[in-house]
Amino acid sequence: MSVLFISGIDTDIGKTYATGTIAKALMQQGINVITQKLVQKGVTVNPHTGEMDIADDIITHRQLMGVSLQPCDLDFTTCLYRYEKPASPHLSAKLANKVLDPEVITNATRRLQSKYDVVLLEGAGGLLVPITEQLLTLDYVAAQGYAVILVTSGRLGSINHTLLSLEAIKSRGLNVHSVIYNHIHDNSAQTDEQIAASTIEFLQSYLQQHYPSAHWLSLPVQEDNGFNNVDYILPQDFI
Repeated sequence: MSVLFISGIDTDIGKTYATGTIAKALMQQGINVITQKLVQKGVTVNPHTGEMDIADDIITHRQLMGVSLQPCDLDFTTCLYRYEKPASPHLSAKLANKVLDPEVITNATRRLQSKYDVVLLEGAGGLLVPITEQLLTLDYVAAQGYAVILVTSGRLGSINHTLLSLEAIKSRGLNVHSVIYNHIHDNSAQTDEQIAASTIEFLQSYLQQHYPSAHWLSLPVQEDNGFNNVDYILPQDFI
């Protein structure tokens, strides 16, 4: 279980916040952990070098972890494929006239595994987002056999999207390691307090019935700056 794949029921669900928060918690348990980004879109071009900048999500991970950028960030091992267009990876690569080779990502993950106890690999968008014209994200994860952490929230539609995601994971024979309820949308117009409370109750019950070995985690509400200084405690058997 040296690699955990972190995905979400949709885009803008808080995968990056979840990844960085888990990484920090593992660090505090004395575990040598690093985060990796499958592919990053919406990256700016460095005006001095003409090269794509470091992935925004990797920078956020390090900020959440309270550490500086690592050598493996600076040489882009933690996110080799970075594109300017904020679209599905297959389209972002096409518009950049680039070819995304999944094996290159796999090799980068293996290099990280050789130096760290745990690699948290954050996806891009939802589970069925196409990485290439021929390969869906979840099919890539299935080929590697990674356990999956799924991030959800209490906004309207989350139950449906969560169950569909769980079914997709199960259909590929993968392990649902955890479901993380992220309070990211608690104060937004798209979240109703009663619906959110019911969503938590339903999903917890569903997980206990159908995925009894999976962890249920709840992330604290993010502060206005997107960070939270409260230490987050993971279950002892999380890793």
